[in-house]
Amino acid sequence: MFTLHLINSVTYFRVYQERPRYEPLPHGRTLDYSRAFVSRCLYLFRPWQQGIRPPAVNGPMPSRPLVALLDGRDCTVEMPILKDVATVAFCDAQSTQEIHEKVLNEAVGALMYHTITLSRQDLEKFKALRVIVRIGSGYDNVDIKSAAELGIAVCNIPSSSVEETADSTLCHILNLYRRVTWLHQAMREGNRASSVEQIREVAGGAVRIRGETLGIIGLGRVGQAVALRAKSFGFNVIFYDPYLPDGVERSLGLQRVGTLQDLLMHSDCITLHCSLNEHNHHLINDFTIKQMRQGCFLVNTARGGLVDEKALAQALKEGRIRGTALDVHESEPFSFAQGPLKDAPNVICTPHTAWYSEQASIESREDAAKEIRRAITGHIPDALRNCVNKEYLLLAAQWSGIDPASVHPELNGAAAYRFPPGVVGVTTPGLPEPPVVEGIVAHGIPSVSHSAPRTPSPGETSKLDADREIPADQ
Repeated sequence: MFTLHLINSVTYFRVYQERPRYEPLPHGRTLDYSRAFVSRCLYLFRPWQQGIRPPAVNGPMPSRPLVALLDGRDCTVEMPILKDVATVAFCDAQSTQEIHEKVLNEAVGALMYHTITLSRQDLEKFKALRVIVRIGSGYDNVDIKSAAELGIAVCNIPSSSVEETADSTLCHILNLYRRVTWLHQAMREGNRASSVEQIREVAGGAVRIRGETLGIIGLGRVGQAVALRAKSFGFNVIFYDPYLPDGVERSLGLQRVGTLQDLLMHSDCITLHCSLNEHNHHLINDFTIKQMRQGCFLVNTARGGLVDEKALAQALKEGRIRGTALDVHESEPFSFAQGPLKDAPNVICTPHTAWYSEQASIESREDAAKEIRRAITGHIPDALRNCVNKEYLLLAAQWSGIDPASVHPELNGAAAYRFPPGVVGVTTPGLPEPPVVEGIVAHGIPSVSHSAPRTPSPGETSKLDADREIPADQ
């Protein structure tokens, strides 16, 4: 195995290949692949001409496709899983402007954390991309609808950090109730509590937990884990989740409320465990804060955009909210020196690390690599376990007007894919060779007229909205 560095003025990435670095030459000389024949070493598979995307998914991808880790540089976990089916590269980029042109032109798979955002404009820069796997559960940094319209499947890893996020949430809740952080700061500042009066002064605001009501917004995987942990500490747990089927509260021994307002009015501490979308941005705002109990606590380990930090800061200064603990923020990386919370009292902030443990990090990376492997060797989206935009993929233009029952079971993409004249598409083993007519590669399906993709209206309930598990991970 050797490592080949490509460096340009913006970024660099590393390509791993399973081959010797040096090749013996006559007269005792050796050929160093890292310094010579760069174009030969980087020849991964025939690039698609003129920036046209390859077929959506027709069985196994071309041999040795390129898979890129967009916003990281460590591929040691992913390599053993992918080395026999793909070439793995890393970009260590914070935006698509920092991604190498070769990755934009040839990568068929992408791995990503939460530190890079892919809008439709960003997705259109990738010419061959077929699958994106978010290493973590949250995928609000990817435009999944636009990805589906471009024939790109988006997946997440929802379960690897459930325990870590739930444990971190309980740590924040206990910290607010028992004021551990502020007591530690007082000790560091030299305050001494040698009398009962001094103890009352320095520990003022500490509250007994038993009998307090914890309100959970979003009872997905993490929400349920938090509920079970909180009950063992003596909390009365209530929750609000309009997408959860009836009866779940009985199996968990919890109390369900019918509206968000009911939860806000009856909770002594509120913790958020829901996804971030266009419908719940700034779910906690000046209006909803006024509906909360006077002096309640607020914890957010889900997504920073759920909370209006300006309204939160004002509520903290006025005492309407007694204290808050935030692991996620509207603007990340977070800095106390900037933003509306810099002068707010009783604030605990952590740098989006509630999801992290060594075990969770390795498991999520392994699961992400396995999902990429399934995409390369199988059929998209059927082979994928956690495709979050499958519904949108089926609603996209390539399916409009086509009866899915008439499509060959091994075909998952369009009835026809457009290529530049003369370019041959990738065929599925066992299927007849598709004819090429005027730059169209057909697959034996009757020609149909394609209508524009239908996007669910804002008020329409979608199956995707039922995914309530969004721990504040990765």
